[in-house]
Amino acid sequence: QVQLVESGGGLVQAGDSLRLSCAASGRTFSSLDMGWYRQAPGKERELVAAISSGGSTYYGDSVKGRFTISRDNAKFTSYLQMNSLKPEDTAIYYCAAAFRGTAQAMGDMIGIPYWGQGTQVTVAS
Repeated sequence: QVQLVESGGGLVQAGDSLRLSCAASGRTFSSLDMGWYRQAPGKERELVAAISSGGSTYYGDSVKGRFTISRDNAKFTSYLQMNSLKPEDTAIYYCAAAFRGTAQAMGDMIGIPYWGQGTQVTVAS
């Protein structure tokens, strides 16, 4: 069993930066593919960024060039660095983990077994 706990959300101004963290329990972290997702009110949950166990990454079109996903296997933690934030980035951000093999495969949310509780990110204009 893997437990995920997100932190780092908050209220910022447009153009600001935030770094989200996802701390995982369990010794299998290095083998897991990690993903960051977001869900805005009235919208479907979407993949923001993912990183495979091997370190390859995948980004949603709306965040390319602004967000960076990374992982520190020694700390059992995944990070999402968010720069140049926009009001449309406002959402609850969720961390998730699965054994998928590739970062892009994290785009299929069906069957992802491990989810965090979410952290709110609000970007004011």
